[in-house]
Amino acid sequence: MTSAAPPAVLPASVDATLALLTANGYLAERALATVTFLALRMGRPLFLEGEAGVGKTEIAKVLAAALGRRLIRLQCYEGLDIASAVYEWNTAAQMIAIRLAEAAGDTDRDRLAADIFAERYLIKRPLLQALEPDVSGAPVLLIDELDRADEAFEAYLLEVLSDFQVTIPEFGTIATPHPPIVIVTSNRTREIHDALKRRCLYHWVDYPSAERELAIVKSKVPGISAALSAQVVAFVQALRAQDFYKSPGVAETLDWATALTELDARSLTPQLVGDTLGALLKYQDDIARMQGDTMQKLVKVATAQ
Repeated sequence: MTSAAPPAVLPASVDATLALLTANGYLAERALATVTFLALRMGRPLFLEGEAGVGKTEIAKVLAAALGRRLIRLQCYEGLDIASAVYEWNTAAQMIAIRLAEAAGDTDRDRLAADIFAERYLIKRPLLQALEPDVSGAPVLLIDELDRADEAFEAYLLEVLSDFQVTIPEFGTIATPHPPIVIVTSNRTREIHDALKRRCLYHWVDYPSAERELAIVKSKVPGISAALSAQVVAFVQALRAQDFYKSPGVAETLDWATALTELDARSLTPQLVGDTLGALLKYQDDIARMQGDTMQKLVKVATAQ
């Protein structure tokens, strides 16, 4: 049986953090590398806010891979509760234990209560899993799209993010001497309360510059020609300057570039763009607005590169 690999050492500088992210395929701007370095050094959660598809979730995945840590993801949604996010009791197993005790004539209620609320009956969900010791080092806890969860759940997170502990009434308080690396993301569909933001370091993840987006496309879409990649980025950058309901993020740029590559495209044309807009825009109203003069204009801008 082979022993687990030792945990990777945390980067010692902003430059080392930037190099670590780049080496693992995440082309970050220096400001993001700086706040990531500080979050790692200070042991503070990192709160990333920005439009969907700009790479907020990806940074947690890249950090886990680069540091050799386990990634624990809590996907937030409306109605998310403690039973799904933190813990719940295995009631079926508890009932069996009670029946067996009754059959054996065990009537000591205090001892039975202590037994059925033992750790072996505790089902650990992502937040509680993140507090468990790990030989590979503290895990990376991704709390994804917190803005989709209810405010009551957001309030519950305050104890977890402040003291890195969870209180279970029937069991006690579970804490960890080695807090997880926490990444919290939000698409800003609603405002997150200041009390939670104060416990985190904050960074707004914006759309990338044309130069950085071009580097991302070349890195993530193998086989794309230099000419087509430049046209794709120029088109997307020009499109974001328009007044659309939802501008495409980097994820959509990569999807579109991949789709065009699969079609063996060599250059953008109005026909080609019109046929593949579903990879780039996700709302019919936005697609409808792209017809006619708007599309012709953006294609002309892109192909002039």
